[in-house]
Amino acid sequence: MSCVCILTPVVIAAWPAFSAAVMAAATSLGYTLVDELQLAHESRSTAKPDNRVDLEVPHSELVMDTLQRDQHISVTRDGVTVTFARDARGKASLCVTGEGHSEAELKARGEQLSQRLVQKYVYQRLMQEMSARQFVVVEEETDENHAIRLKVRHWEN
Repeated sequence: MSCVCILTPVVIAAWPAFSAAVMAAATSLGYTLVDELQLAHESRSTAKPDNRVDLEVPHSELVMDTLQRDQHISVTRDGVTVTFARDARGKASLCVTGEGHSEAELKARGEQLSQRLVQKYVYQRLMQEMSARQFVVVEEETDENHAIRLKVRHWEN
């Protein structure tokens, strides 16, 4: 007997879950965490403003709600910096900056990272929930489109 389940996680996690998902998504795409002191220094020393694109994060109510107000996390790769943030009012944002990059390229990189972030966050929450309910992952596959397929078992006592 087999079954297909589509599970939507309930978000009750805090900053560690969000930052772990950001780092998992970012490192899988070759990004590194930005040192906040370095970022502040570079933004002050740059006379010419970088190209900037602000994006909506798909399903941000699931992912970004764990980010506290006035908190942000930034990652960088090849001169492009992506910052996930929530302002004092609680509004979530994704900002992509990079000197010498077109708006289309910045938008594409931001969308790619935000999609991977949502996937990694949901994957982490799903694995936590399955573990809490005593499901065991028997098989895990990732295809060329980065879709993840899990086969799980649950034994009744």
